[in-house]
Amino acid sequence: MIPGDRAGRALAAVIDRVTVTEAEVGARFPLYADPVDGRWRTTGRGSWTGGFWAGLLWLRARYTGDAAHRRAAADCTARLAPWAESDTATRGLIFWYATAPAFDAPGAVALRAKAARACLDSYDPEAGIVPWGAALGGPRLLARADAVPGLVPLLAAAGPEGVVVAAAHLHRHLDLALGPQGAGSGDHRPRPAWEFDPATGWSPCADPAPGWSRGEAWLLLAVADALLHPDPAGRRTERLALAAEQLLVRTRALTGRLVPPNEASRPRGPVDTSAAAITAVALLKLSRARAPRARACERRAVAILDRLAGAHLSEPGSGRPPGMLLDGCYDAAKGLAVRHEVIWGDFFLALGLAALADLVDITRV
Repeated sequence: MIPGDRAGRALAAVIDRVTVTEAEVGARFPLYADPVDGRWRTTGRGSWTGGFWAGLLWLRARYTGDAAHRRAAADCTARLAPWAESDTATRGLIFWYATAPAFDAPGAVALRAKAARACLDSYDPEAGIVPWGAALGGPRLLARADAVPGLVPLLAAAGPEGVVVAAAHLHRHLDLALGPQGAGSGDHRPRPAWEFDPATGWSPCADPAPGWSRGEAWLLLAVADALLHPDPAGRRTERLALAAEQLLVRTRALTGRLVPPNEASRPRGPVDTSAAAITAVALLKLSRARAPRARACERRAVAILDRLAGAHLSEPGSGRPPGMLLDGCYDAAKGLAVRHEVIWGDFFLALGLAALADLVDITRV
């Protein structure tokens, strides 16, 4: 386990950083922060990361028990409502982590149901997915690894039809990523992005490429959530367990570096602490779901969180604001914010530490 004092200090520092960030960004949403001075790049509407800022505010409210902090989290969550009708599969990231059942947020059930219904209406039965969508630019009929986490449990809020579509969406992505054509040339890593053409079917996308660390982490998280919440008939559990085992092996989640490079093709390049934090939460969930190698998953999750807290979290006296999870990557392909604090990295580090402290039920986030 992480030494109690280190884990406690790390969680307290991240929560304190939330309050500093809140004062800086106001009604805007933080994206990534400069690694030197900690100043945030922000967006007015939240983009695909808005749910993580709301989720951090909810984690702060759980940590402090302060009614004012609950109100701030509720207000932030409400500002995400317009995204429910936006054409993007990242609505899973936006709405699940902002309205997770563990937070007991007022109005969360209704907002979650509205977003789930809209996502269900976007389902393309020929492609077998809720498409990536056009709201963030680029081709609409994409299957991307970051279109799966959050969306599977969110869709289940739409009732029996939603459960069916959630399973179809997840398994289409897994078939593409883990099937015979899913690995890149000379590698066994899952391919994270595919494009669908009704005339010719699926073809792999060059960007993001196999070895994109965050893509692998997203897939592992999606499978962990599905194992925690199988469909009511208990079907597909064996298939999901096999997918979890394949992902653990092919992404080297249990055997690779605790903090992976942001691109496997550049092992000496920048790392991505946000991918490590996502992976740690995924492994904790796999351990709770009694997935293959559950004990190894828990030990590895703790080791990752310990490394992040001990080696990548800014400390008082460092010349930086304390509580920043440094060395995250926003977009490696574009060279954008590749050694920065990123808002989803902060969220998943806080979530993992809060779970170890029994502050939050990680199976309900």
